Formats: sequence, structure tokens, C-alpha cells
Amino acid sequence: QVQLVESGGGLAQAGGSLRLSCAASGRAVSFYFSTYDMGWFRQAPGKEREFVAAIIWSGASTYYADSVKGRFTISRDNAKNTVYLQMNTLKPEDTAVYYCALRSNRVPLDLYSNYQTYGHWGQGTQVTVSS
Repeated sequence: QVQLVESGGGLAQAGGSLRLSCAASGRAVSFYFSTYDMGWFRQAPGKEREFVAAIIWSGASTYYADSVKGRFTISRDNAKNTVYLQMNTLKPEDTAVYYCALRSNRVPLDLYSNYQTYGHWGQGTQVTVSS
């Protein structure tokens, strides 16, 4: 019912930039994507999944992990059913598999960083930052 497909990952040098995209499709989101909150999470080898950024259904509010604040920007295009993560000034510690996730806008906003509140996930895209 919901498919999330990430793209845009790859290899970048420290200080460089990458832009991730996450396209949503499926019956549940085709006409209702604009009603869902979206998030980006990442997981590095041997580490737990961690919150990166989130954007509410309307795009009016965004949230960031302290580690990426000022460097990453989350945005969405509801007409294209797509959410983006612009990553600038990349650091080697940003190396991870990045996942986009979708959740109901009925979930309390203060839980935006809790991965358990997201019901649908993409397959992930690898981001590798070399020093």
C-alpha cells in the first residue's frame, strides 16, 4: 500500500554535498501524501538507527538532530509525493545508510524523533563520506 524509494546516495568528500530524495507511491499515499509527516533516519555499521530530520505534513515545521542542524535541510514537494534531504558540509561521521519514513500526522509532534512512530520505511540509500 505504501512504497518509499530513496535515491541520491553515494560517495562524497568531506565538505561536499549530496541530495537525497524519497519518492512515495501506493494507494495509501497517491492522493494523501500531503497528510503524512515524513522523516529521515540513518544507521551506521554497529550503531543504532538515529533520527536525522523530520517535516510535518504541510511542510510548515521541520526538526533536526543537533548533529546535522545547520548543515542538512529537509523539504517536501507534495505535488510530487517526494521528500528531500539536502546534505551540505558533509563529514565522515555522516557515513551511514539513510532511510526515509512516513507516519500519520495524528502522532504527537514531540515524538518526531522516535522511529517507532513511523509505520513505513524505504529500503535505504548508502551515503559514504571520505576524509
